[in-house]
Order: sequence, then C-alpha cells, then structure tokens
Amino acid sequence: MRLELRHVTKKFGSFIANDSIDLVVEPGEIHALLGENGAGKSTLMNVLYGLYEADGGEILLDGVPVHFSGPGDAMAAGIGMVHQHFMLVPVFTVAENVVLGHEPVAGLDLINLGKARAMVREISEQFGFEVDPDAVVEDLPVGIQQRVEIIKALSRQAKILILDEPTAVLTPQETDELMDIMRQLKAAGTSIVFITHKLREVQEVADTITVIRLGKVVGKALPTASQVELAEMMVGRAVGLGVDKSVSDGGHVTLEVRDLTLVDTSGVTLLDDVSFDVRSGEILAVAGVQGNGQTELAETLVGLRKPTGGTVTLYGQVDGETVAHDVTGKKVKRILSEGVGFVPEDRSTDGMVHSFSIAENLVLDQVSHPPFSKAGALNMKAIADNAAQQVETFDVRAGSPNAAIGTLSGGNQQKVVLARELSRDLKLFIASQPTRGVDVGSIEFIHARIVEERNEGAAVLIISTELNEVSALADRIAVMYKGRFVGIVPPDTERNVLGLMMAGVPLDEALAHQTSATAGKEPPSPPPDTGKQEAGLPSDSGAGHKEGGDHE
Repeated sequence: MRLELRHVTKKFGSFIANDSIDLVVEPGEIHALLGENGAGKSTLMNVLYGLYEADGGEILLDGVPVHFSGPGDAMAAGIGMVHQHFMLVPVFTVAENVVLGHEPVAGLDLINLGKARAMVREISEQFGFEVDPDAVVEDLPVGIQQRVEIIKALSRQAKILILDEPTAVLTPQETDELMDIMRQLKAAGTSIVFITHKLREVQEVADTITVIRLGKVVGKALPTASQVELAEMMVGRAVGLGVDKSVSDGGHVTLEVRDLTLVDTSGVTLLDDVSFDVRSGEILAVAGVQGNGQTELAETLVGLRKPTGGTVTLYGQVDGETVAHDVTGKKVKRILSEGVGFVPEDRSTDGMVHSFSIAENLVLDQVSHPPFSKAGALNMKAIADNAAQQVETFDVRAGSPNAAIGTLSGGNQQKVVLARELSRDLKLFIASQPTRGVDVGSIEFIHARIVEERNEGAAVLIISTELNEVSALADRIAVMYKGRFVGIVPPDTERNVLGLMMAGVPLDEALAHQTSATAGKEPPSPPPDTGKQEAGLPSDSGAGHKEGGDHE
C-alpha cells in the first residue's frame, strides 16, 4: 500500500505543529522520520492514525484520498500504530489487551479468550517475544509492555505500520530482534513509518529518511548519510555525539549498599544480595536486560520499595567529619531530603502529574519549602520565576510554563523531570533511563548536565539499557542479571563482553572474549576511602556475588 501525505497542516491554537508537510511511503518501504522533540513527528502520525484531524492537506492511500474520523477508520484501512506512550489497560491480561476492540467471540457472544491466547502465543513465538498471554499488564516490566504493544499492532494485519519510538524501552538485543521483525514485515510488503531518535537504528534499517524540524520537512537522506550529518539536519547546528568528560577516580563513599535483598509477595527474589558503593565525583552506570532488577534496585534505594534485607547508607561531610545516615526502608520524602535526586524510568507514571502545569511539576518535591511556600501558602511568583529559568536552561519546548505537562512531547517531559531534580543541591543523583525518548540534541545537553553534576562532587548512579550511553557516561559499569551484579568493569569494556555479562555469563568468562587493547585489564578498584574504614567489606569487583553463585 502506498501512503502519501500532501501539505498536511495541524495547528493547536496559534501554534503550528505541522506546517504543510509532504511525505511519501512506498509499499514495502521502511521510512524513518527524524526530528527533535516537539518537531511534530508524533503529531503528524497521530493525524494519519485518526487521533487528530488535520487543519489542511490530504491523505492518500494508493492514490485515493481518505478521511479518518478516528483510529477505528485508520485500522480498517490497514494502518496500525505502536504509540510512544503505552495504550494498554493495566488491569487486563496481555491477551485481553491484544484483542481489545476486535475480540474473537464464541457462542452467545462470549469472548473467546482461548483464541486470543493462541494469537498472542503464535505472534510471540514467531518473533521470540516470550510474552505470557495470561500475565496482567500492570505486573509486567516496561520492556515487556512494549512487546505487548507490538504484538497488538501485528495482530491487526496492518499494511502500514507506524512505530513511534518503539525501541525506547528495549535492550540492545531486543532492539536487534525488532530490526529483524521490521525486515520481515518489509519483505512481506508492509510499509513502516519508523520514528526514532537513535541514529544507528535509522542507518541500520531505514530505506529512506525524512527530517522534520519545527514542524517542517527540512530534508531527506539515505541511510548512508553519516550520524553527524543526520544530527545536524535534525537540530540545525553541529552536534557533538560524544561525551566530554575527564577521568575520575572518585572521592569519598557517598552511597553504600550492602547485601540488599528484595523478595516480592509471591516469594520471587527481585534483588539478590547486592553490594556496591558509589563515590562522590563518579558515575556508576548499571547495565542489563530490562527486567533483571534494575527498576527494583532504583526504587528500593529511594524508598519506593522496602527491602527484605540489607542496608542502604548515605554518607555526607559535616564540619569536615563523615556522617552516616542509614536510610534503609525510609520513606521517599526522608531520603530525598538527604540530598538525593531521582529520575524514574517511567516518567509518565512516576515522574510527573499530567494535569499539572510545567511550573507546578518543576516544584513537586520542593513545594512545601521556601521560597515556593511560606506558612502553608504557595508563593506563585517564586514558582513562576523558577519555571521560567528552568524552561530556558533545559530548553523545554512549550508555549508557556503554565501549559499542562501532559501536552508536551515525551522528550520535553523528560527535560522537565530532569530540571526539577537537578535544580537542587544533590549528594546523590539516581537516574533510570535518563535519555529515554529524547532527541540527539537534547541527549547531548542531558549528558553534559549529568557529567557536570558529577564534576561538582555528586555521586551519580545511572541505570540505562543503552550501552552507548553507559559506556560514554560511566566511570565504572555494573552489569545486572537476575537481581545480582555479575561484575563491575571499566567503561572501555567491549560491547560484546557487556552483552555476555547481561546474559549472565560470569565476569571472568566474559572478559576472556575481550579482544581490544583493554583485554587483560583488571576491573578498577576504588581509591581508599578517607571518610571511613571498610574492613571486612567485599570489594566492588565482586559486589553482589555469592560463593558458588548460579549464572545460567
């Protein structure tokens, strides 16, 4: 099926989100749509999918003009869409979500859940998704929920499939699998519109690239174009794709985690005897396949989950003396008050209030403190002044700081969450997937801001499924598998070694596969801690291991 958009325009009040956009997607073509956050990519696809009505222009399928009054019309015409933000019912099972709206029925108009389960199993097995059709969606990790969205779209037999940031929550291995899926769909004649900020993916799978900036098409390119060229087209200026940071040996221990264990109500061990330190002036990045305990680790450290065992200790300097604060199992408010900043992996659910304004979201965890309130009364001028400053500093693309944060693109929402957390004086900054769904220009800024926080003396713990990000930011890399640390290695460790560790291969065996000049290097040992004595505590290179541990 051939898709053509002619002069499509979409306005929100006086704001022009799409300005007379032309786009052609040929049958069996993977057409990548690149652009900064707020450039209008998702808006354009929402017009195509019937979620928005265009203010001008037309849509043609195989040369015939069509008009969609809603997603049902688009799906009936053979257009499917996987949204950046999940369109799933949390309390429904996977099978129920996949067939929602086109339920197979048995006698007496009863839903044939057996057929629905079989459909999920068939697609899941075909593409190696390993998704349980009877699992309740709200109990699934973010990465698995993304797979459910993809299965849901594939179940509709779409001839044109829109993928809006589909790899934002996938691991490198899962992303590679999705690339294979896209190639299979292309070979079967399916047209794909692929929205992504990840230049490597575009180069790997796209046939044609269209770049949108500020609501307009600014150019087209082939996947043979360099990442530097593509990034400059997206942003409109030269973009540094690396991370500029000096080597850091770290300072005193700021976060000490010992024997941390978390067992859920069904008896499943989510964190298994995890021990590690993070020092002031260093970035420890945690890598791993989604669903191996990274989410639970971050949530336990900030008090969203109460550990079953182990300790979490924060260290600070008071009048030149080291002071320890045991924050194990303490409430979130208490932990944040100790100088901890936290960016959750799911900003939409845990990082913001959709109906609140940008200005209000920027002070969510500070609203009860001066200068934002006094004697229980809000200081609206201080809140407004803070919003104006942070919106400018973090380049949040919005019509007004008073706009609801739910109206922003995903990347701009992420900037607001980061701005809120990094605007405080922090001893420890914890960020899960800090650049998820963020464009290349914003990634450059966020990475620089994280490094700046580290250079100012904060301890930084980054959790990311992006290996390029992990290697670029980290002073040390910890790899997590089945709730445990497989090991902690230098940032120049090869991608294939990290991949083996992410699959549970023990550290020594994984390092045997390292082929570069870094082969043979020992994992870095932290410098002696001048603030306290750690006699008898395990070293970081073995943190989280048990004797005779199972690494299947």
